[in-house]
Amino acid sequence: MHSIQQWLESIGWGDWSITVASADASFRSYYRLSRVGTLAHHKPVLNFGGKECPPYSETYIVMDSSLAKESLPSFVEMNKRLSDVHVRVPRIIVKNIKLGYLILEDFGNTHYLDVLNEENYQKLYKQAIDEIIKIQHSDTKGLPLYDKEFLHFEMDLMQEWYLEKYLNMTLADDDKNTICMALENIANVVLEQPQGVFVHRDYHARNIMLTPKDEVGIIDFQDARAGAVTYDLVSLLKDCYIEWDKEEVVKLALYYRDAAGLDADDTTFIKWFDFMGLQRHIKVLGIFARLHLRDGKSGYLKDIPLTLKYVVDAASKYPELSGLATLLKTA
Repeated sequence: MHSIQQWLESIGWGDWSITVASADASFRSYYRLSRVGTLAHHKPVLNFGGKECPPYSETYIVMDSSLAKESLPSFVEMNKRLSDVHVRVPRIIVKNIKLGYLILEDFGNTHYLDVLNEENYQKLYKQAIDEIIKIQHSDTKGLPLYDKEFLHFEMDLMQEWYLEKYLNMTLADDDKNTICMALENIANVVLEQPQGVFVHRDYHARNIMLTPKDEVGIIDFQDARAGAVTYDLVSLLKDCYIEWDKEEVVKLALYYRDAAGLDADDTTFIKWFDFMGLQRHIKVLGIFARLHLRDGKSGYLKDIPLTLKYVVDAASKYPELSGLATLLKTA
């Protein structure tokens, strides 16, 4: 934090206090800048009753990417692309790509995960789905593709990091063949659906915020790719951090299909949705295990059971994936 304070002093922000705001699964950290002032440029003023206006707190967020500077140009570019289609992303106030720092508009502390409950989740999810449709109209020029090679690259993390390294499994050749055939089937179905839309890639309840003005604010979009229409939808509705009734999830998925104007019957669309979820959650099993084993971030281990449940439940629905379901249930 000392280097951040030095940078803030060098750009005239030295009188702002700095506190830890949050960290994420990457090598980025976030700090909140704040100072207390009063209305009218921090000078005491009188209201109509002749009393001094109360103080207010002005805040911003410092995003520290000094350990992952390569992600900053993408963050800045994706911020602009999303803003261009009226997605509510944090305004960039100051940037220093060389050092790896950004000062951003502060969306506050209220994530979707903090407020979702049985009474409001359908309304909030429909609002978030409407944002997906806006996101998917963003410019995708030059974005890396979610092609077959990359789909497999991500799914392969599960065998290496979750099964072999985390569970210490020694896989027989038959087990490896079962996994290989299942992943090939998953990739093929993912690629059957409409492609080439802007994909946030981490669109879940921890990365969707309610701003102080009750707007839906979107964060953590720097790793965007061009890919399948259901990717962000399944990230949202089959969230690794919170679970909802399966029938209601299907209804919300079909709400997206209708709102997006996709020409697919219910069975076809839900199969696309399920197989996209399998691709994502298989990858996430590997990532959560790797965060624990390689990066010392063990907090994600508690989210493995729900992620595994999503994989087993979806795979069990389709005969061509029954071997994978059995393997993971008995692992």
